[in-house]
Amino acid sequence: MKTVADLTCLTRRCFAVVAIAALTASALPAAAQETVKIGLIASLSGPSAKSGEAITRGLMLAIDEINQAGGLLGMPVELIRRDDENNPGKGLTAARELVQREGVAVLFGGLQTPVSLALVPYMNQSQVPFMGPWAAGTPITKNGADPNYIFRVSAVDEMVDIALVERAVAVHGAKNPGMMLINNPWGESNEKGLTAALEAKGMPTAGIERIEANDIDVVPQLTRLKEAGADTIFMVANVGPSAQVMKSLERMGWDVPVVSHWGPAGGRFSELAGPRAADVEMIQTFTFSGNDSPKAAATLDALMAMFPEITGPADVTPAVGIANAYDAMHLTALAITNAGSLDGPAIREGYYAIDTYEGLIKTYQTPFTPDDQDALGPEDYVFTRFIDGEIIPIE
Repeated sequence: MKTVADLTCLTRRCFAVVAIAALTASALPAAAQETVKIGLIASLSGPSAKSGEAITRGLMLAIDEINQAGGLLGMPVELIRRDDENNPGKGLTAARELVQREGVAVLFGGLQTPVSLALVPYMNQSQVPFMGPWAAGTPITKNGADPNYIFRVSAVDEMVDIALVERAVAVHGAKNPGMMLINNPWGESNEKGLTAALEAKGMPTAGIERIEANDIDVVPQLTRLKEAGADTIFMVANVGPSAQVMKSLERMGWDVPVVSHWGPAGGRFSELAGPRAADVEMIQTFTFSGNDSPKAAATLDALMAMFPEITGPADVTPAVGIANAYDAMHLTALAITNAGSLDGPAIREGYYAIDTYEGLIKTYQTPFTPDDQDALGPEDYVFTRFIDGEIIPIE
């Protein structure tokens, strides 16, 4: 019998979780020696591996709690992971394997928006619920499908973009902001959102510049924005290219405010970006640092018990990956319980039937409806910055 299988464990502590799940499974009736399979596709290698690790830890902690309480439908929960290597094609191949061969009840994943968008049509066609704990591209959940099997506990670009514009205006007095956007569908999603948010305020943009994932110098793009009079930079990119933006600003000696989506949180940004890393104001959905919630304290204690390498809030960067995945897994457990089966359409309806859940990020009240399959909104966002490698809320 399988327990919490994990073919690409990022930490030796995974074996302890396997043992815990095995003990839980052995306590269940002999007739129930099967598992509820939960799939995860994420970046488990490369510059965004810390994000994939955080999502894994959030899922593992929630699954351990669920299994200790007796599992789901009388069966233990099993986590099966695959590395998409930030590649949409590999992500789609992994999704087909997990759905068709492994028979997962729900698939989590799509750390990168391009990967998620590649999976959306297949998951809707397969009628297997997909839960997004990270990728923020607006079209992921707002994909036009009916019925729609795509759910999310994460930020949403169009809402994030409004928050970025509000902060730039309120805190930095921005009147002519510029954009530095990754050249992929995530960047395109935020170009639409930021443009709409600026137009709603009657504001222009100094320009829109593109960043490639492998750029090692973006001084030319930044120079164009500077010459156009940009007084704030909106940055949308993951760890590597975001770090290059800040290093290029340092070389230019341009001290311009940078208001960012949460991409820099996904890896070794504070190490890679150099002295300007702490200048980035970055949106998040959750942070353990500066959080006096009893639920946050209890969850951090549980993480430290499960993963001894975690000794405090600084060791759980990015906390959003843990928190989003943890809450999403518990909401998924409620959906499966509501469904009373592992049938995809029934689980989909089970998400809509969730009433209240006291989560890590917030207390959820009817988090999903057929018209809105995103559980988090602008009221759940907080601005942070890196201080000595730790993501700290900005007062």
